[in-house]
Amino acid sequence: MNDWLVIANPYAGRRKEIEQRTRRVLDAQRIDAQIVAPYGEAEVRECVDEAVAAGRDRVVAVGGDGTINLVVGALMQHQWEQPPTLGVLPAGSGSDFVRTFGISQRLEEAARHLNGAEVYRSDVGLLRGRWGERHFINVGDAGVLAALVKRAERLPRWLGRARYHVALPLVYPRFPEAEIRLVAGRRTYEGPAMLVVFGNAQFFGGGWNIAPRATVSDGLFDMQVFKASKRDVPRLWLRAKNGDHLKDRKVQRFSADRFTLETSPEWPVEADGEFFGSGPVEGEILAGAINIKI
Repeated sequence: MNDWLVIANPYAGRRKEIEQRTRRVLDAQRIDAQIVAPYGEAEVRECVDEAVAAGRDRVVAVGGDGTINLVVGALMQHQWEQPPTLGVLPAGSGSDFVRTFGISQRLEEAARHLNGAEVYRSDVGLLRGRWGERHFINVGDAGVLAALVKRAERLPRWLGRARYHVALPLVYPRFPEAEIRLVAGRRTYEGPAMLVVFGNAQFFGGGWNIAPRATVSDGLFDMQVFKASKRDVPRLWLRAKNGDHLKDRKVQRFSADRFTLETSPEWPVEADGEFFGSGPVEGEILAGAINIKI
């Protein structure tokens, strides 16, 4: 049996091109693998289901954070006696998730980490809302950033990660401040806000260090409430590039293994660069649910 099932995002390049590129780098590292390039969530789940039925528990995601999100979501649909192993090969617009582990953003260099047996046990986030249940592994949020992600999806794909920065001035001037109620573990925040971040890992948006104190193995969300007005958004956005925003009095940090968030008006919700929907959201950490190949 091939050692890895490798799921390559066909949108990270032409389908044949990304398959050939992936095969070249895996062959160069003498890594045995079956490569598939499914289109969309349903096909990704079908590939993972077939692999699990065949006894596989090692899957590589080739693409960006959205691809990782689909693969993790498919893996988490199964019951595991021991956590499955996820490898990542960044392609397309790149992967912020692997920045937490210091893995290269170049597919050819990142392939080296698939050799050997070393893994890092990682938590997985689970979000519940009117859209149902969705898993994520990197960073989720509700509020102005989720609105930004939704708007960025309509911008040209050739902009890559720059789509988020282009979308920011199109979104935040019109985004409504909300009165929110966040219950994070034993702590509660009630008051005005523009954004709530619930991080598992540290980086998003092309290297912005939005959750600099997040640890993927502590069984906790690293959360920030941005108690900011619209005029504060550009300043805090720039401070978040290096994780400096936590020093700002308009940002309050929480740590919890679960949370509930209600807002008025209702806010959009996203995670790993994927827009889920709007409305109240509940979150839960699935501690040590997956192994990351490092």
